[in-house]
Amino acid sequence: MSPQIVGSPRATAAATTTAVATPTATSGAAAAATVPAATDGEALVGATAQLAATAALPGLPQALSTRARALAGAVRRRCADLARIESPSGDAPRLDALAEELAAGFRATGATARREPGPAGDHLVLEWEGQDETLPHLLIVGHHDTVWPAGTLADWPVSVQDGTLTGPGVVDMKGGLAVLEGAFAMLADLGQRPHRTVRVVVVSDEEVGSPDGRRLVERQLRGAAAVLGLEPPHPDGRLKTARRGSTRVRLTVTGREAHAGNDAHDGVSAVDELVDQLVVVRGLAGQPGTELNAGRISGGSRANVVAGRAEAELGLRFATVEAQRRTLDNLARLSALRPGARVRTEVLSSRPAWPERSGNPLLRHVRSLAAVLGQQLDGGPAGGAGDTNLPGSRGLPTLDGFGAVGAGAHARDEHIRLDQLAPRIALLAALLAVPLPRLRDRTEG
Repeated sequence: MSPQIVGSPRATAAATTTAVATPTATSGAAAAATVPAATDGEALVGATAQLAATAALPGLPQALSTRARALAGAVRRRCADLARIESPSGDAPRLDALAEELAAGFRATGATARREPGPAGDHLVLEWEGQDETLPHLLIVGHHDTVWPAGTLADWPVSVQDGTLTGPGVVDMKGGLAVLEGAFAMLADLGQRPHRTVRVVVVSDEEVGSPDGRRLVERQLRGAAAVLGLEPPHPDGRLKTARRGSTRVRLTVTGREAHAGNDAHDGVSAVDELVDQLVVVRGLAGQPGTELNAGRISGGSRANVVAGRAEAELGLRFATVEAQRRTLDNLARLSALRPGARVRTEVLSSRPAWPERSGNPLLRHVRSLAAVLGQQLDGGPAGGAGDTNLPGSRGLPTLDGFGAVGAGAHARDEHIRLDQLAPRIALLAALLAVPLPRLRDRTEG
């Protein structure tokens, strides 16, 4: 499969570049008119964003919006093609095939790309040189694994229905990857480079908590000016400004097998012990700020054998770091309720809570850029967890939800809205091209 976005007709790009070489006198006023009512501080940020956009390229807002509309069809096709490469978590051959396809597409936009080996599939690390290499880099995080098993396409093919694109993984997050590729392709067509170095980490194990991919994200956090996530936004398009903590726990019970009819008294049922332990765990999860989902339970061998082993995989979500610490400490102290049984708690993956913070300067900057592009945009906290939990929990300027607008992640109604592709492409391209404001004391540029 050849990259679909960069191969789009360049005549349109050339025409767009020529058209914006001399900005109209009214373009700035028209853009300013789209800015909603704001505080004096927000108005200043908005004016700064508009000036920065104009300085980056005369007529940049109009150029990005116009070119994004021309590219939307190619991005839709790219998203559909990526979704047709099934990539379930843990399926290394399929994930590696998709990683190579993604690497080829991003290289065509000017990136250097390398595959980083992982135990369940290769990760992808990308970099674009910026206009000012002395500035701290901008980090973008994403993933190319999905929750859908291989073969899902057989009865749920990728298709366009009523202004949406539906199929396994289109919103989480093949759409986000296609939109990002489109944004870089558009800048390349306009003869532009990102304002600062941009690094992108695409992990292969996000849907199972990034147990290996986390190390790559952590490595790129050092010195980052800000972190953006390619997860889908809220269904109404709002960005994600905070996330709950998330931990996957395996609860394993060992008992003693015996004949269920003749020697039941000699056995210790691991299944019975697990059921009782889950009642205890449910009580622990009833504490404020904690939610529990018993996602998978298995155990035993036959109906006439006392079960010697049973286990459950639990998904826990936490509103605060304190709730997360308290609940995990309690789980670690679980003990067997019946003689002869053994209970073991194992944390499979864990993401810290990313709390909402007041006065979010990165959100203000993005809102102002969106207004310059004629878009209205806001943000709010999200219930799910992702790789942006890590920088967000550490206080780094972080926003998530820059992927394709849609809904139905992890469900059979998963879809993206085709009318929102162009605005998202333009917004991401603007974020890449325009200088960031000062987001914290030690951030420059």
